[in-house]
Amino acid sequence: MIKFRLAHLSLAMAALGFTALTPVIGLSSAVAQEAMRPEIGKPLQQAQAQMKQGKHKEALATLRGLDKVGNKTANESYLIERVRAGAASSAGDYDTAAKSFEALLASGKLNANERSQFAEGLVGIYMRAGDLNKANSTIQTLLKQKEDPKLRAYLLQNYYKQGNTAALEQELRTIEKSGRLSEDQLGMLANIQLKKNDTAGYVRTIEKLASSYPKAQYWTDLLNRVQRQPGYSQRLNVDVYRLKLANNLLKKPSEYMEMAQLVLQAKAPAEALKIIDKGYKAGALGTGTDAARHQRLKDLAEKNLAEQNKNFAALEAEHTAVKDQDSLVGLGYALVQAGQADKGLKMMDAAIKAGGLKNPEDAKLRLGEAYAVAGKKQQAIATLKTVGGKDGTAELARYWILAINNPLS
Repeated sequence: MIKFRLAHLSLAMAALGFTALTPVIGLSSAVAQEAMRPEIGKPLQQAQAQMKQGKHKEALATLRGLDKVGNKTANESYLIERVRAGAASSAGDYDTAAKSFEALLASGKLNANERSQFAEGLVGIYMRAGDLNKANSTIQTLLKQKEDPKLRAYLLQNYYKQGNTAALEQELRTIEKSGRLSEDQLGMLANIQLKKNDTAGYVRTIEKLASSYPKAQYWTDLLNRVQRQPGYSQRLNVDVYRLKLANNLLKKPSEYMEMAQLVLQAKAPAEALKIIDKGYKAGALGTGTDAARHQRLKDLAEKNLAEQNKNFAALEAEHTAVKDQDSLVGLGYALVQAGQADKGLKMMDAAIKAGGLKNPEDAKLRLGEAYAVAGKKQQAIATLKTVGGKDGTAELARYWILAINNPLS
């Protein structure tokens, strides 16, 4: 299971375009130029001066005095709420700020740009106040007017915080229909599927993550799940290791050692030497108390390769005489790893076409792997697409295609 770390979505007013009030003085809007009575204008100027000094609570108190003034014009009420919105936001009085923002939006005095900014500011206020239902309602209204990825991200985050998995999943599916989900969004979907025990859906989502956002954590999860699935065959462990090696997932000395031993058992000593050499270069082998053991394995691989090279013609003749197609597939694969790609691939293909294999899907999987090793990507993908089976071969073939098309950097 992967623990997803979703990207932090700042709820600060700054992220939504509001850290403080736009001053009344200097507003381009015509409403700011309309005449104001002294009993309104002077307290407003006092409140702004208090805000400049950082005395936001005092500014709110000054503004509350204006609530007692009767017969205010629409413009006076608008300007009071505009100042109050900034003071309340800066003071952390989100309830008061929300009411002011709502009044401003209902005033009809905001131009299109300001209306958008204040609407987003109101979303931020609701979110900071913890009133996610109101925030979501406002976001949905705004999204109906105009698509905004930032607001869409806030809506997803709010559903996630609320534990509203049904709404969150529906929203993610809607986004998915119109384009590719982001890494965070796929992570949310994977978490939902885990909570629902939707294993098949979870795996599909992790495959999308590994494809679009290739990372070690996604690949590790996929390969671990293949080995834990019902019916998985242990004979495919070597193929799992090959995918791990292709994605640079081998880190521990024991992993390099085990893979090299499995490859030697598969009679591919040239491949074993490559693995061992990579382990040495990575600093995983050749050091510590097991350095001598590492060297012995390397010596064994070199010895096996020398013997295979010496006896190759005899081995091919022997396998051909008894129609041992499985051994010919293995011998062909060993040739590819030893640098004789054309000859090895031809041998593997002929053995598969001859039939009589114990595990034909394994053979096709390894032919696809061999094409990949030889750098023949299109042939590899075409071959891997033909692989079936219910013991892990089909999944591994699919993941090889994924790795070829989206290599882990």
